[in-house]
Amino acid sequence: MIRLLKSFVRLLLPVLVFVVVMLMAASVWLVHSTSIPPRNAYLVTPEVYGRLSAHAAQVTDEKWKNKDGSAARGWLLRGKKGAPAVILLHKYGADRSYVLNLGVKLSEATDFTVLMPDERGHGPNPPVSYTSFGGCEVEDTLASIDYLRSLRDSSGDNLVGEDIGIYGIEMGALAGISTAAKDQSVKAVVLDSIPARSNDLIDSVINKRYPFVSSITAEMAKGGTYLYYTSGCYQRRSVCEVARMVSGRSALLLSGADVPALKSSTKSLAGCFPSNTRVQSFTDMTNSGFDIVNVSPDKADTYDQKVIYFFQENLKSPFNHEEPVNLAPDAPPQPEA
Repeated sequence: MIRLLKSFVRLLLPVLVFVVVMLMAASVWLVHSTSIPPRNAYLVTPEVYGRLSAHAAQVTDEKWKNKDGSAARGWLLRGKKGAPAVILLHKYGADRSYVLNLGVKLSEATDFTVLMPDERGHGPNPPVSYTSFGGCEVEDTLASIDYLRSLRDSSGDNLVGEDIGIYGIEMGALAGISTAAKDQSVKAVVLDSIPARSNDLIDSVINKRYPFVSSITAEMAKGGTYLYYTSGCYQRRSVCEVARMVSGRSALLLSGADVPALKSSTKSLAGCFPSNTRVQSFTDMTNSGFDIVNVSPDKADTYDQKVIYFFQENLKSPFNHEEPVNLAPDAPPQPEA
C-alpha cells in the first residue's frame, strides 16, 4: 500500500508542479499585460492649445531623472518667483494631455508653477514602459518635486516657493496621497476618484480588459504582483492607512455619479485623516474629473474652478498672506460639477 501511494505521488507530483508553474506564469502575464496601459496620441498639445491661449503657448516640454535613474518628462508652466508649485497627475490609461486644460487655467488664475508629467508607462513612446499602479509613481512624484526645487529664475534664484500642491485622479490620486505622506512640503492635495488600494485598481483594469471570469483573473493578477514587482515599489497599504500619515495639511476629496465604483472609497477616506488635517469633501457631484475631457465646457469649468479655488486658499503664496481656509459644513455650498 505504501509502495502504491509513493508511486501515485511520484506520478502526480510533476503534474502538480506543472500546474503551479503555469498558474504563476499566467499571474505574471496578467500583471505584465495590464502594467502596459493603452497609449494614444495626445488629445491636445501645447503647440495646438497655444493658438487659442497665449498662456498655453508658454508651456515648455521638460525632462528630468526619476529616483531610480529612469527618464521622466512633463509639461511645465513657470509661475512667479516664490509662488507655490502644483503637480497634476492623470489617471491610469490617460496622459498629461488630460490635465493640460486644468494646468493652464490654474497657472492663469494663481501664477503658480504647474508641472504636468506623464506617469511611467503612459503617453506616446514612454521612457519607462510599464506602470506600477501608484507604487513606483510615488518615488517618481518625489523626483518631480526635486525637479521643481531645482528650477531657477532669470536671476538664478529659486523659482518655486515652500509649498507644493498635488492633484491626482484615480492612479494619480494613489501616488499623490502617498507622496504627501512622505514629503511634508506637500501642503495641499486634491484626490479625485481614488481607489481604496492599488489592488482595487488592478481589479478594475482586469474587469475591463478580461471580463470573462474576471473575479478569478483579478485574484491571479494580485498574486502575480509579488513576482512581477520584485523591487518592492508596489503599494500594498490601503489609502486609509496612508492618509493617517498626512497630518496638518489640507485635502480635497472629489468624486461623483460618473464613477460609482470609486465614489464609496473616496467618500470613506474623509474619516481617515488626522484631526488636524483640513478635509473638504465633494463626493456627490454629477461629474468628477475622471472623464472630464468628455463633459460640457460649462461643467468642466465648474469643476476646474473648484480645484483652483482650493489651491489658492490652501497654498502659501507671497501674493496672498491670508491663512488657509476650510469650508465648514454650514458654509455656502459650492456648485456641483
